[in-house]
Amino acid sequence: MKKINLLLLASIFIFNSCKKTDDDDPNIIRLETDLEISDFIWKGLNQYYYWQESVVNLSDSKTENESDYAYYLSQNSNPESFFNSLKHPDDRFSWIVDDYIELENMLQGIDNSDGMEFGLYVECNDQNIFGFVRYVSKNSDAESKGVKRGMLFSEINGSRLTRENYRDLLYNNENNTYTIKFSELSYNETNQCANIIPGQESISLVKSRIIKNPVHISKVIESEGKKIAYLMYNQFVGVVESENKDYNSELNDVFANFLSNGVEELVIDLRYNPGGRISTSINLASMITGQFNNQVFAKETWNSKLMDYWNENSPESLLNKFTNKLDNDQSISSLNLNRVFVLTSARTASASELLINGLDPYIDVIHIGDFTVGKNQGSITVYDYINDSRDKNPNHMYAMQPIVLKIGNVAGYTDFPNGLEPDIFIKESLVNPGILGDSEEPLLKIAIDQIMGNTSSSISTNNYKEIEKPNEEFFQRIIIDDKIIE
Repeated sequence: MKKINLLLLASIFIFNSCKKTDDDDPNIIRLETDLEISDFIWKGLNQYYYWQESVVNLSDSKTENESDYAYYLSQNSNPESFFNSLKHPDDRFSWIVDDYIELENMLQGIDNSDGMEFGLYVECNDQNIFGFVRYVSKNSDAESKGVKRGMLFSEINGSRLTRENYRDLLYNNENNTYTIKFSELSYNETNQCANIIPGQESISLVKSRIIKNPVHISKVIESEGKKIAYLMYNQFVGVVESENKDYNSELNDVFANFLSNGVEELVIDLRYNPGGRISTSINLASMITGQFNNQVFAKETWNSKLMDYWNENSPESLLNKFTNKLDNDQSISSLNLNRVFVLTSARTASASELLINGLDPYIDVIHIGDFTVGKNQGSITVYDYINDSRDKNPNHMYAMQPIVLKIGNVAGYTDFPNGLEPDIFIKESLVNPGILGDSEEPLLKIAIDQIMGNTSSSISTNNYKEIEKPNEEFFQRIIIDDKIIE
């Protein structure tokens, strides 16, 4: 049985609602009815939250007096506000949702989307916003309508994008159809910033349910007789039972193809990868290598009460090791490489960073691109279970994705709050973004030049000011880490 299953079964009682003894007194605040969501939030965080000991209101003593505890919860009836009030100041990545089905879909690469993946930038006036299309998901409405990487847009439904309205215009889930107007870029040499010239072309896009294969591109590039494997991998997704998808096996098939083609070098493109399952990161690391089977890839640290649990019941569970088999017992196709080239951006996070950090003590990892996000932490999905059979509370659909662990490599390196520093620093160019997977695409070209021992020519980069998405969208669409082990 896997570790999370053990833990949930051992602590399932915390999600059962407390009950007052006098059921006939109308003045009594009842945890099982009035405050069950707040009760679930507090007890879930008290058990699992990485910073539990450092948050005064998550102290175990909070529940010593049931009346006082009920009164405390009654002062915090809004679930989102209550959850946020319990977060540690250092916590950038925990969140709560009011629909766990949407959360489950997101963690599995299932999304209501038009397929246009973009970044947002600020014009010279620091008020107007424009979008840059990074890539387009396959089998999406955007793909069918000809949206391409490098396109710029500045208007949604006839309204110019600004700091004040871009959230409503771009992230309004109630509107599945919208019209974008494409634009052109004008660079202000004096101020070194961007101005947008609105274009004439408009496209109406429709959001629909799409399943994103994490393998966006895989190919073998030949350069001067050397075979170089290129993989753009956009999310660490494992088995998606609801869709009958086994992305671990599909990824393994990609590496089997690399092996059969006799590749000598590997470039992994993680610049749009927000993370995912730790187990899938281990699988990918094992496909890249193969010579370190059963050696420690990463070490976990939980809060003290859970560390006591692991150390007493299953200390090996704190160690994530290289493997030669998938969960379905399929043998892993390993390249046995001694070096790998990794492309990143400021959106590379979590399990992507784990891959880089975990491999670093074992092989030469040449990191090309931007500083990564700086997420050395893992989370689990916490539900409001009402019994040992794991039936979810029928009265609500709230679930939490709290940070529960810190993870480092075998050498103990775990702290990189400002992200992992690249060996070769370069941001994507908005002027010359290139075609993903093409040997002349700027970041990939640098990797190939490094492989071939060539000096990279001067490449234009992007110095434009990128805007950070609002917290909810940033965490839910960009920063994802699912620690649940199937």
